Amino acid sequence: MLRETASQTAGPYVHIGLALAAAGNPVRDEEIWNEMAKPNTEGEPIEVVGTVIDGNGDLVRDAFVEAWQADANGHYQADYDLSKPFNSFGRTATTFDHGSEWSLTTIKPGAVKHPSGQLMAPHINLTLFARGVNIHLQTRLYFDDEAEANAQCPVLTRIESPARRQTLIAKREEVDGKVRYRLDIRLQGEGETVFFDF
Repeated sequence: MLRETASQTAGPYVHIGLALAAAGNPVRDEEIWNEMAKPNTEGEPIEVVGTVIDGNGDLVRDAFVEAWQADANGHYQADYDLSKPFNSFGRTATTFDHGSEWSLTTIKPGAVKHPSGQLMAPHINLTLFARGVNIHLQTRLYFDDEAEANAQCPVLTRIESPARRQTLIAKREEVDGKVRYRLDIRLQGEGETVFFDF
């Protein structure tokens, strides 16, 4: 009887193939990376930043993050095209430089309709790949200045513990006159980020 093959951890190969700049390699002419929105995109321009922290409280300096979000009107863009002002999909990575932060240049997403018919609070879907993580982790980033929408979101409110919900709420900052939201992802331990099974 054959045994199931073990899941492959991300290792260094994700960066080599998908995060060329983070791996120190020359980038391709057309690269899916962390600029999801160009300056002429409809909506509020924002930057999203964060770190990935392991169970010992140490920075994970080689994590890879994929982001998927709606546009300002709450619609996902299904066709990826670098010439468009906005694409719903982006990638980013932590590195050994700049405080090991991942970052996205995007716009604040609009509310998206849940299959139940309710509106979900504005959010960004995040998928995390990292060493030691056998199967990618799925989470969400919500915005702290959307308290009313967050309180009614059919997904966020399924998390019973209000303290656990806070692990998904990005904090608004203003840096050099630009709006930035910060979310640190904790893989284990105190303040562990909520991860979803979908």
